[in-house]
Amino acid sequence: MMLPVVATMIFAVTFVAEKIMLWGHRATSEQDWDKSSLWVFDISGLLSVPVGIFLGYTNIGRIHTAYTLISLSGIVIMLFGTTLRWMAILTLRNYFTVNVTIFEDHQIVKHGLYKYLRHPSYSGLLVRYLGLGLAFGNWLSVLCIFVPLLGAVLYRIHVEEMALNQALGSQYAEYSRTTMRLIPKVY
Repeated sequence: MMLPVVATMIFAVTFVAEKIMLWGHRATSEQDWDKSSLWVFDISGLLSVPVGIFLGYTNIGRIHTAYTLISLSGIVIMLFGTTLRWMAILTLRNYFTVNVTIFEDHQIVKHGLYKYLRHPSYSGLLVRYLGLGLAFGNWLSVLCIFVPLLGAVLYRIHVEEMALNQALGSQYAEYSRTTMRLIPKVY
């Protein structure tokens, strides 16, 4: 039962660190580009993550075969996802906001991870939460944590891409033709 405790502590520390890192990254705009996607994401996480963590400390849904290997892999995957997300956030710098926003001088970032993916911060976020679920060695934790957040992220990507297409037009359309959304060479 030590690995779930380690996973919970790592998740808590990285979650708080990210909140501190993103403090003040909410932008205001004359137009509502966000379409409640931040609210959908926040509610999904608020409802699904605690339930998934709780289930991870029970025997309900526990994976008994290769439990230690799955849990350790989950912790590594969670750390990899966090690193990927933070690299994406740091690459965008001031263009990264917690709510979907288009700035007057908005430019498409095409270097770093953004050379290959349009939404690497969401890729990292999803990998982090998949890893968290796996770290508990519990298939119900994986489902409870990952599936609702996947739905929220896909909605948010839809909203974000509509805003970018509307604001940047052919420039964003061309960028979309040369990059994938979340997974290199797949999607």
